[in-house]
Amino acid sequence: MEAFNFADIFAEFREQKNIDRSSLMRVIEDVFRNHITKQFGSSDNFDIIINPDRGDFEIWHNRIVVSDDELTDPNTQISLSEARKIQEDYEIGEEVSSAFEFSSFGRRAILAIKQNIATKFQELKKENTYNKYKERIGEIIVAEVYHVWKNEILLLDEEGNELILPKDQQIPGDFFKKSDTVRAIVLKVEFKGGSPRIILSRTNEKFLERLFEMEIPEIFDGLITIRKAARIPGERAKVAVESYDDRIDPVGACVGMKGSRIRGIVRELRNENIDVIPWTNNTQLFIQRALTPAKVTSINIDQESKVAEVYLPADQVSLAIGKNGVNIKLASMLTGYEIEVYRDDIEIDEEDVNLEEFKDEIEGWIIDVLKSIGCDTAKSVLSIPPDELARRTDLEEETIQDVIRILKAEFE
Repeated sequence: MEAFNFADIFAEFREQKNIDRSSLMRVIEDVFRNHITKQFGSSDNFDIIINPDRGDFEIWHNRIVVSDDELTDPNTQISLSEARKIQEDYEIGEEVSSAFEFSSFGRRAILAIKQNIATKFQELKKENTYNKYKERIGEIIVAEVYHVWKNEILLLDEEGNELILPKDQQIPGDFFKKSDTVRAIVLKVEFKGGSPRIILSRTNEKFLERLFEMEIPEIFDGLITIRKAARIPGERAKVAVESYDDRIDPVGACVGMKGSRIRGIVRELRNENIDVIPWTNNTQLFIQRALTPAKVTSINIDQESKVAEVYLPADQVSLAIGKNGVNIKLASMLTGYEIEVYRDDIEIDEEDVNLEEFKDEIEGWIIDVLKSIGCDTAKSVLSIPPDELARRTDLEEETIQDVIRILKAEFE
């Protein structure tokens, strides 16, 4: 049979790791069958034999022998005289398999076939890449930085697939340059412009959870599970863990001796502080643990509105709220409750005045902001320096000065 050189196509696509052998053979066969159908009206009586290892294939044309004067369909029939040119002992009614001459396609058709195969392979590669990463959503992958732009980073995986790490999915403090290795989770996969777009994330809480699985053997083995995680990327995170073995301290196992186990995770997250707390189904206790390191006196919970009123000693309020409100925000994210903190003063100052008494002079929303940082009385506000109030509330300096003036006037 005459050889037909498609070695260049095989060489280009045979090495593609994300295209398996069966898919490669299927694409080539489909393309040739389509062209045969266009030329002969049907490809049912053609056998296409592909050998990707050698980089070649054969096409055999199967026809039934008929007498010379009964030949009506050259595609499915062959005259007896033509059949005996192939093999002298053929008889009428027998099937003849003859090698198909590739040159009969014509030069233009051959070029079209090559282009069609190349196009099909590109489509198959995109489809396989999409399906591969669709199944890996939530998993950590390692990729290499190829290009850094202002709003996103282009990375390549080990197969050369393009991955995107948007700016808003990068941890504050992340700085990458070309050829750096990056760890991130697959956040989502979508088709855009006919190509798969794979979005990565380093800020999603799943990234934190997967890092714990990688670094803590007990979590990887299923002896400890992460019940809930919350994080403000680059600042702080809280992780609630539970042990299925009473002999294992889940917090101690995660932190390690002198923080040895969690240190690598903190470093990967750009020194993001991580609080590991034991999980419990007791809502009050869980909220109390979530507000670590603050010491809580009592908690009132409204299950319907998902609001928790937390009372603490005056010196614990700032700990519960945390710098820029980070601690209380994370505790709310972790527990699912809106947490409101109040001072639980043992000695009540009878001269102090509740902020609600100033609603005629101070706007309600300003009072709510002050109460959100644990200041529910006039003296509790006045006890905090103005610059500290500005930092913790984000109120304008002029607004804070007006509030201080109004509250001071009450005691003059």
